Amino acid sequence: MNKNVNKKKKYINKFLNIPNGLTILRISLIPIFIVVFYIPWKFHYIASTIIFILASVTDYLDGYLARKLQQESAFGKFLDPVADKLIIAVALILLVEEHATPWFSIPAAVIVCREITVSALREWMADVGKSTHVAVSLLGKLKTFLQMVAICMLLAIPSYASNMLLLAYGCLYLAVILTIWSMLIYLWASRKSF
Repeated sequence: MNKNVNKKKKYINKFLNIPNGLTILRISLIPIFIVVFYIPWKFHYIASTIIFILASVTDYLDGYLARKLQQESAFGKFLDPVADKLIIAVALILLVEEHATPWFSIPAAVIVCREITVSALREWMADVGKSTHVAVSLLGKLKTFLQMVAICMLLAIPSYASNMLLLAYGCLYLAVILTIWSMLIYLWASRKSF
């Protein structure tokens, strides 16, 4: 009886820990982020940016705390990148409406397509037992960081504020370069499995 209770506690602790809670919070912020983005209120730019920044901070914190508290889990390793991709994809979709130009739509499409491609590649490589070939790299983390910085800037700056917008677009295009580069590295690392 005691063994079953201990097993159950260990099983629950793998899911219900602080890092996974932060990741779930990040996903839970998505509908709030969408509603705030569309509220006809003069501070909706700032409010949606604050929500996105909070979600971005939880991305850093959940990984840090998982290592620090030794609470890394298979569930967390699965959920963390999914949460990142969801919040970034949703933000880009919202911003495409705000910045309805090819100069924004093309980089946004590239980022979303890359995320889908790499996610599918990771799933396939896990099926063939070679998931270490497409493990998250430092370049992938830098790419995510730059995407989040670019999105924060684009959320905070109205589309008519042209001077500051150039800086935000510069950051976005740098993120796109790293997005493509990291995808090519993952594809190259997986080439022998094709």
